[in-house]
Amino acid sequence: MGGNGTFAAGNIVKYRWETVATIDGVKVLEPMSGGHKLPEEAHSSRMYILQHPQNGNFAQLRIYDKWHRLRFEVGYHREPRLDKSGRPVLHYHVYTYPRGSAVFDRTEARKATTKMWNKLGKYMKGVIFP
Repeated sequence: MGGNGTFAAGNIVKYRWETVATIDGVKVLEPMSGGHKLPEEAHSSRMYILQHPQNGNFAQLRIYDKWHRLRFEVGYHREPRLDKSGRPVLHYHVYTYPRGSAVFDRTEARKATTKMWNKLGKYMKGVIFP
């Protein structure tokens, strides 16, 4: 399903994720050999979802641009900078690519907004949003 630093550059490599379901047309991926995050590049989709293997609840959603590069990520896990209690917190990161660079910069975690929840919440099984 996705690759790390390869597909957008035109290099085809062995798949490392498999599609295990879809939610409202968005592929739910599962790593084929361990791992706990989604690919940094997309082969065919503009969005992918990752669920916790133990319970099927939402873990991560990534959105990619027309060049298959990661642009936006929503996660639901502990984020001590945002919530010292140790409970999962719905948060996001924005990814940018400095001019001419294939390497991305990622923003610090920020708490998800109500607007994000209203738009993306349908993909987030098991998430508690204030």
